[in-house]
Amino acid sequence: MFAPHRFFLRRVLIAAFASVLFAAVPLGPRAQAADPPAAAPAETSPKDILGRETPEGLVRGLIKAMAEQDYVRAANYFDLSKIPINQRTARGKELAQDLQQVLDEGGWLAQGRELSNVPEGLLDDGLGADLEKFASVRTHQGTVDLFLQRVKNADGVPIWLVSTASVAQIPSLEDKVKAGIFERILPRWLLGGPLLGGVPLVHWGALLVFAVLAYAMSSLITISVASGLRRLWRRNPDSLKRRLVEAAVPPFRICFAVTLFVFGVGYLGVAVVARQFFGVIAQIVWWSGLAWFLWRIVDAIAQVTIDKISQRNHWEALSAIRFFRRVAKFLVIAAGLIVILDTLGFNVSAGLAALGIGGIAVALGAQKTIENLIGSITLIADHPIREGDFCKFGDQLGLVEEIGMRSTRIRTLDRTIVTVPNGEFSSLKIENFAMRDKFWFHPKLGLRYETTPDQIRYLLIELRALLLSHPKVDPDPARVRFTGLGADSLTIEIFAYVKCTDMNEFLQIQEDLTLKIMDIVDACGAGFAFPSQTVYMARDQKPDEAKRLMVEEKIRTLRGISTQTDDAVEAEEPDQPRPASTSESPDIPEQPPSGVGRLLGRIGINWRQ
Repeated sequence: MFAPHRFFLRRVLIAAFASVLFAAVPLGPRAQAADPPAAAPAETSPKDILGRETPEGLVRGLIKAMAEQDYVRAANYFDLSKIPINQRTARGKELAQDLQQVLDEGGWLAQGRELSNVPEGLLDDGLGADLEKFASVRTHQGTVDLFLQRVKNADGVPIWLVSTASVAQIPSLEDKVKAGIFERILPRWLLGGPLLGGVPLVHWGALLVFAVLAYAMSSLITISVASGLRRLWRRNPDSLKRRLVEAAVPPFRICFAVTLFVFGVGYLGVAVVARQFFGVIAQIVWWSGLAWFLWRIVDAIAQVTIDKISQRNHWEALSAIRFFRRVAKFLVIAAGLIVILDTLGFNVSAGLAALGIGGIAVALGAQKTIENLIGSITLIADHPIREGDFCKFGDQLGLVEEIGMRSTRIRTLDRTIVTVPNGEFSSLKIENFAMRDKFWFHPKLGLRYETTPDQIRYLLIELRALLLSHPKVDPDPARVRFTGLGADSLTIEIFAYVKCTDMNEFLQIQEDLTLKIMDIVDACGAGFAFPSQTVYMARDQKPDEAKRLMVEEKIRTLRGISTQTDDAVEAEEPDQPRPASTSESPDIPEQPPSGVGRLLGRIGINWRQ
């Protein structure tokens, strides 16, 4: 049975969980809302129409302008404060074209998580608070980094621009950049041609071909390594190491191919716009491959653990393993989605902060969800049932098919599925039939009233011998007793345990014992009573006259003995007065003589009568 005190424990856990959610709510905004003078700083600050509030927004806008070959708009992403005002438009356009050419030949832009999507930028990158690295250029003398700097525009809005120091470096980098493979081996006319998204088609084709080559090389390497490991562990094909290798090969092949692609594409010399587009896709694929890798590793570890538990018959731990496998997979998917959204440029930090602000709403609106989660943890920790157990919950019977994070699914005797929320299920009275070690054999035999005592004695001996001789009946206890006289039968009670755990086997043994009991009852000439009444009809018989006269004679004899005894007593004590008698008959004394009263009392006769 499921202990009732678990209900109190579940309530305590729910309260603790809700308190954590309340604690997650930031106190600062709430305090500001309560204080009217402090509400002014909460007003929304002006937005930059070019998206230069964050380093990630600047790079995205700059790439878009380069892809559209709108170099006048691209010039707005450079800090041209050191250039005379009348030359800024033309000079800015030239700088944007020069930067694109330098990056096409031998440079690369920061991508995804390398760029900050918050206005303050990365504060732990070792640079100044107002500096961010956004690009690198490979030259013959080494790698040159280009930086962004946070400044204020004419409206006083803080924005990020290519720093003045990096702007001054761009013209000299055009002569120092180390050209890529395309620039060195392909003719200039082949690098031109039709454009797609501001990039020659040959560049797109080169990236696709290189992606296929990277995947082929990754497949060759992973297959070779996996084959060597399989031969190393061929003696134990079901070992954890072998299963981990089998689970890791497919996702590792994808991650390794993406790594080869990202590492090699920087040396091709294709357009930076195309590389930036493929770079975002490569990061999404890489993180997806990592999530797939963790997913398969969790599956492999859980399966090996389940196999070992099954071999040791520790069935109570199976539900816990399956539950924690689901939790681990959920965390893997959640983490993967967060990283992918961050790679696509979504402000995940703001989203998580919004979850903290909505902690009260979550705590109040998700009480049932939290209750069900705590209920599932309680079921797993206390394991009153396991998957595959036949149990009774409430007034229903069924087979437990799955214990999930929110609910438990049970297949009833009608072959329907009943889904019970774990919060409710953990508080029910649960009777687990799968946990019993023996079956109770407890029939009561009702015999006809015509059965003689000797027949009952014979039945008791034979029935006890039957139980003690059966190999599946536990001899301690194996009782057979005549328990009493019923309304319509003589009752014999059998109390024994059958040593089996399977219901079908018990029914077979019970059938065998019951048939043998019927044979024993029939062999002794007895029969089973029906719930009926028997009416006996006979002539009225008068009392036996001879017996009446004999009894009266015995009483007169006893009275004569009593009179003689009284006379003897008066002769010995003549001076003592005789007590007055309260009876109409003076011959009957107040007290019977010694021995006579006891004799008359045994046969039910009053001395005075």
